[in-house]
Amino acid sequence: MTVTRKERTVAAAFEQELVTLSFENIAPLYVLTPQKKASIKFKQIAASVQEIGLVEPIVVSRDPYNAGQYTLLDGHLRLEVLKDQGQTHARCLVSTDDEAFTYNKRISRLATIQEHKMILRALSLGVPEARLASALNVNIKTLKQKRQLLDGICEEAAELLKDKQVALTGFQILKKMKPIRQIEAAQLMVAMNKFTINYARSLLAATPENQLVSAATPKKIKGISREQLELMERESANLEREVRLVEDSYGADHLDLVLTRGYIAKLMRSEQITRYLSLHHDAFLPAFEKITENEAFTS
Repeated sequence: MTVTRKERTVAAAFEQELVTLSFENIAPLYVLTPQKKASIKFKQIAASVQEIGLVEPIVVSRDPYNAGQYTLLDGHLRLEVLKDQGQTHARCLVSTDDEAFTYNKRISRLATIQEHKMILRALSLGVPEARLASALNVNIKTLKQKRQLLDGICEEAAELLKDKQVALTGFQILKKMKPIRQIEAAQLMVAMNKFTINYARSLLAATPENQLVSAATPKKIKGISREQLELMERESANLEREVRLVEDSYGADHLDLVLTRGYIAKLMRSEQITRYLSLHHDAFLPAFEKITENEAFTS
């Protein structure tokens, strides 16, 4: 007996060839605010484009109702930078999926440790420090700190944080701890999904002196004793365990929210629907617009 296996094909996520498009034919999903254009991230992108050109292409999808028109899925800051620099066209990657929310949720942003490895690689290839600093919109001192990011960080802690957005100062705080405490702190950061400088400082403050490197002293907080700081550490560990207990239900709830937000975002791209809401349910329109505003749209 001969058994035939049915062939399955996987649809490509993008068209094979880049296309050069006029900015007049690209419709952004939102307008950048003056605050966003004044941000450090915008300035870094502007410096990088000025120094080495556009590295990551803008991502668009074809408008199914208007031939020759495109919707901007990813690259709002890059597009605005190119406009500010007098450009009128750009090479774009055309996505076969017009769902901007879904697309942006699948983007892996450059983590701090990944940036560190990129810098080491560029320097090893002979790129001058001054040019690299200019492309990253940082001074030479900051570039050297990024280059020495993992000096004093144990391999286990670095592995835990390799794909996380941890501030440069956060790693400097971890360096004040001994390796075993660095691992514990990194585990707490990952479990709590908190990588802020203030959280790193709170972990340092709650670190016993025998778990600090010889040259470091714990951060002193006025009005809080060492016993209270140690209690904070224990409560933080307890909270970590509680977070793990609710991970199952959190995943399902988060999926529901992702799907709901994606659906609302798709509705809000319809002029007919937004016009109807503004005429008959004007109280809902600002709420829906706020829901569709997502930090993943900011690159």
